[in-house]
Formats: sequence, structure tokens, C-alpha cells
Amino acid sequence: MGPGASVSSTTFNPAGTGILERLDAGEVVIGDGGFVFALEKRGYVKAGPWTPEAAAEYPEAVRQLHREFLRAGSNVMQTFTFYASDDKLENRGNTQRFTGEQINEAACDLAREVADEGDALVAGGVSQTPSYLSCKSEEDVKAIFKKQIDVFVKKNVDFLIAEVYWHFHNRFCSHFQQGSGVPKRWARGDHGLPLKNVGLESLTKSSSVSFSPTDNKLRLQNHLHTFSPTALEPRILTRWEMQKYARDAYNAGIRYIGGCCGFEPYHIRAVSEELEPERGFLPAGSEKHGKWGTGLELHTKPWVRARARREYWEKLQPASGRPFCPSMSKPDSWGVTKGHADLMQQKEATSKEQLKVLFDKATQNV
Repeated sequence: MGPGASVSSTTFNPAGTGILERLDAGEVVIGDGGFVFALEKRGYVKAGPWTPEAAAEYPEAVRQLHREFLRAGSNVMQTFTFYASDDKLENRGNTQRFTGEQINEAACDLAREVADEGDALVAGGVSQTPSYLSCKSEEDVKAIFKKQIDVFVKKNVDFLIAEVYWHFHNRFCSHFQQGSGVPKRWARGDHGLPLKNVGLESLTKSSSVSFSPTDNKLRLQNHLHTFSPTALEPRILTRWEMQKYARDAYNAGIRYIGGCCGFEPYHIRAVSEELEPERGFLPAGSEKHGKWGTGLELHTKPWVRARARREYWEKLQPASGRPFCPSMSKPDSWGVTKGHADLMQQKEATSKEQLKVLFDKATQNV
């Protein structure tokens, strides 16, 4: 922190002020980050199904991550409920000892517990459903959404977020949001910034994916292709790139800025530090961070101390450090969408024969 900078974890609007009131008053609201990816790296989520049973199975891990985002400046705790619909929990041989309702209730309790530690709001995360991909009836899809939203209403969350919808079946989701009594304001997640989320989100929100924007247009269809989802580390944005994103978002008129896949607490801290002038305070996590690298003034090596300045980090062009590493990834070019046989889901585990078909097709697409 620079001299005279203030740190506060309680300088939010008074308790009882909702999300729409905060936004209408011009407040900058900062969301949290990508729980699925963060907890997978920590050993609490399985890559593949990406289901959030850790909320019921390992609550201490989910609680700690909420606290880290709160300390980094988040004043919205989003429930860790992504992919907690019953049809996803039992998809392709995935086995669970918890129901979607149990997971969602546990996630709501954890988010509320931590939100109350910092006077933050709780957002219920309404997840997309694989039933839509399998061309189930409108009634079946609506029933999946209703089961999720019923929990959020029961647990009295402050508002709802419909996040990362690859298809427009969120019109079914919005049907139940309209009757939930929970605040909502529908707006596109794509605000023309270098990093974009492809879903629709309640509220005027920018919730980006924290990976390099060089693949921006291709990523919207292929999600960083070759690297996704278990080799994305070389593409993670630096904290300095995140500060630029936060400033661009603010200048575009966005007042709810949050994170999605790949966001760690330090990314949210970067958002908080960039928008300190507008918010009037720094988060508690800035006690251990020098703005624009000023903490490096304490380093033992002179060449590192020479980097303790904004000009150095703003102009930095990060490199992977890997010889022959490509700057761009290659599109998978599957060209399928809802209704295609490749997207039909099943309760049974994916068979070796089914995998062979996919492997052969992937080889042909290279």
C-alpha cells in the first residue's frame, strides 16, 4: 500500500441495502471469482464433471475460499452451486452421496456465513442444465431450474446470477426468476471489453474469464481449445492485466465487476485496488500487497527493487518461458450445438466405444 492508504473490510453500504439499490446509487460492487477452477486446483473438485459437492463434503475449503475473496475486496459472495442440478450430478456415471438440494443449501449457508463477516451480499448461482442439451421437454428443463431456485428463495439470497449459459435455455430460468421475488436485472455479460463471458447475467455485470484475451473471438466458441481445462495456467492473466480490465470496465459504465473461471482472490484484489479512488477504501488483503509493486522496495536484490514502479508493470509483456510455445491455440472445430447426437447426455458412464468415436473425430479435426 502507498502512504496514507486506508484499508477497510466494513466500508460497504449499511446492512439491508440490496444489490439494485447499491447499483442505482452508483456504488461499485465487486463480485468474487471462479470457485470451480480454484477448488479443483486445491483438490476439492473433480475436473470433468465440475460438480460442487465440496460445499457439503468439504465445507471448510469452500468457507476459506469465500473468506479469501472477501478479504480481497468482494462484497458479493456467490453460492458455490455451479452444476449442482440433479441431472448433472448423476450425468455420465458420476456418483454422489448428496442431492442437488443438499449441496445448494449447504452452499447458501456458507456464503451467508462469510458474507455476514463483511456485510456483503449473497448471490444464488443458477446453473445451466444438461437436460436441455439432451432435448428434454420444456417442462423437464423448467423443473430442474425450479428446484434450484426454490432453494435460493428458501435461503433468502439477496439476488440471483445465471452464469455461463452456452445456450439460450436461460429463458426457462428467467421464467422462474421472474416469480421468485429475488432482485434481478437482465443484461448481456458481453460489454465489448477484451475479455468476455458468453452467458447472460442478472444485473449490469462484467464477469470475465481470467485467461489471456488473445484468443478472444475464438474462445467464445471453443473455450481456449487445446489448453482447456487442465493446461490453462500459462494463459492466466497477471494482476496488472486485471487492473487494466477493471479500469476499462469502469470506464464503460459497468458498476458490477466480478470473476469467473480462473479468477483467484488476487485478481479480485487487483480490481479492488484499481477502483480504490471510486470506492474510497482498499480491501483488507492489501495490507500484504504493495500497489503497483511498491512492496518490492523491500527486496534484497537491486534489480528486483528497480521494478518497484508502476511504469515497469504496466509495460510488461508476459512470456511463457517455454521454447516453441505457440502464442495462439488451435480451434477444435466440432461445429455442434443443442440437438446434435454428440451433445446428448446419459446417466451411464461414457463407454470405451463412445470415447473411441470422439478420439477419432478429434484426430480428424487436427
